[in-house]
Amino acid sequence: MAYYPTVALVGRPNVGKSTLFNRLTGQNLAAVHEKAGTTRDRQYAEAEWTGVGFMLVDTGGIEALLPIEKGLEVPLSEDSAAFIREIRAQAEIAIEDADVIVLVVDIRTGITAADEEVADILRRTDKPVIVAANKGDNVAQRQMAVDFYELGLGPVIGVSGLQGMNIGDLLDEIVHSLPRQRPEDETEDDSLKIAILGRPNVGKSSLLNRLLGQERVIVSPVAGTTRDPIDTKLTYFGEAITLIDTAGIRRRGKIERGIERYSVIRALQSIKRADVCLLLIDAIEGITLQDAHVAGYITEAYKSVIVLVNKWDAIEKDSYTILEYEAQVRDTLKFLPYVPVLFISAKTGQRVSEVIPMAKRIVEERFHRLSTSELNQIVRKAVEAQAPPSKQGKRLKIRYASQVAVDPPKFLFHVNDPQIVHFSYERYLENQIREAYPFFGTPLLMEFRRSSEDRFKE
Repeated sequence: MAYYPTVALVGRPNVGKSTLFNRLTGQNLAAVHEKAGTTRDRQYAEAEWTGVGFMLVDTGGIEALLPIEKGLEVPLSEDSAAFIREIRAQAEIAIEDADVIVLVVDIRTGITAADEEVADILRRTDKPVIVAANKGDNVAQRQMAVDFYELGLGPVIGVSGLQGMNIGDLLDEIVHSLPRQRPEDETEDDSLKIAILGRPNVGKSSLLNRLLGQERVIVSPVAGTTRDPIDTKLTYFGEAITLIDTAGIRRRGKIERGIERYSVIRALQSIKRADVCLLLIDAIEGITLQDAHVAGYITEAYKSVIVLVNKWDAIEKDSYTILEYEAQVRDTLKFLPYVPVLFISAKTGQRVSEVIPMAKRIVEERFHRLSTSELNQIVRKAVEAQAPPSKQGKRLKIRYASQVAVDPPKFLFHVNDPQIVHFSYERYLENQIREAYPFFGTPLLMEFRRSSEDRFKE
């Protein structure tokens, strides 16, 4: 799989990084507020331009460690000022791991001492640096961008994150600066990739060691020991497998300042590389909303998944415990009704031997393809059993359907009007497909396209 590069937005507070982040990703993800220092957590999202994808990271503002200069128009709030050093630290971490860095400055205030300090940090890196002179809401302001060449960094582009001016030029420069692949990715890796994910301290490293049969990774009771994804190769009955141990992912509001924030981004990149994700849940603590957040990251990437309830050896059990516990898990993860739930103990090895065979079976399901005739037979029976919805007197008609992709399986429905499709009927059609073929542990993509060609006869 090609390397998925990272672009970091850095700069002092209140230069419009979050507004620019939202503009570049086309999503309203980062909190935007007129008070400086609003962004403390690193925000991240996928972005794409001219067919090239990358991970965009919005960092907290780096403020000068000197007293706040008098020329700063909008002072930091007291609560944000307390985190100046941490904001700087997390931005430095982002810079260290980024492939391209975008320094965001305020074109209206000109170069400040804080900008100079940030630029000094960036001059020490060999990474490509682009200066985005933001808040250039008119032509005259954007022409002032040339002043920022004094920082001695890379190309300077006058933009307006608020108005969307020159955003295409900035994206062109970003894509031009991105590496297409890292040296270690030049050789294609065809191994089955299994990512181990979950909240901190649920036993991810212990599971990895148990699967390997050796102490490959340091196991510690202190949450957050693993900061970077660690790839470990093994051979399973002649098949190459890569196990990816990742840092624990917490809810965004619970992510601590510093190194842990960027560990989350690296874990998300591991999800993209994986064929199957193992979502670990702590049996002692029980299923939590944080677990659901991690599952949400996996779902958004359309990755196959196995839910592993770890530390099962520490639970007092009767004949109903496992059924009741699985019901709780499925109730919290309602959006993953198709995934298997396996109760294990990385400590004792209980049922760990079932993990890799189950992952291999799921990958086979992920690449399964239904023939067009088989799929349309399923859809025909579904329509006969439950009529499609109607809207303003117009009823949905499904012309025909086909599976157009695998990894993950994608189904294209040709219909008279996609606007009539209700999410409940889409879910109904998915359930009917899964009754015929379960696609065990694997998400399905359902797309509805307008068509006048009618191959599907009701």
